[in-house]
Amino acid sequence: MKKFIFLIALLTSFSAMAQDERYTINPYVSGGTMSPDGYDNPYGNGANSAKIYDSQGNFRGNVNSNRYDPDSIANPYGRYGSRYSSDSIKNPYGAGSRYSSDSPYNPYGSGMYIQE
Repeated sequence: MKKFIFLIALLTSFSAMAQDERYTINPYVSGGTMSPDGYDNPYGNGANSAKIYDSQGNFRGNVNSNRYDPDSIANPYGRYGSRYSSDSIKNPYGAGSRYSSDSPYNPYGSGMYIQE
């Protein structure tokens, strides 16, 4: 029964994602917000994960929790998940800077776009 409820909750969360949801912690952005910790797909890859883009249209990673997906924001050694990569939203001095207007960690910014 627990597996069935978890599966329904997981499917509901993925089906609720719109084409252009925002990935931000800013609660006042119109069009909805998504939590940076809101995607728990441990088997995600480029084919079955939502993708995140900044305001210039640059790809910023696959939104899943697969630490082995090379393009995942959860991969601590990958281009989009490392805190040392300038392309990573986890880099506080790069794409994830809380001072950047489209960073998901800027509480006053516009956030990045999620596309399925």
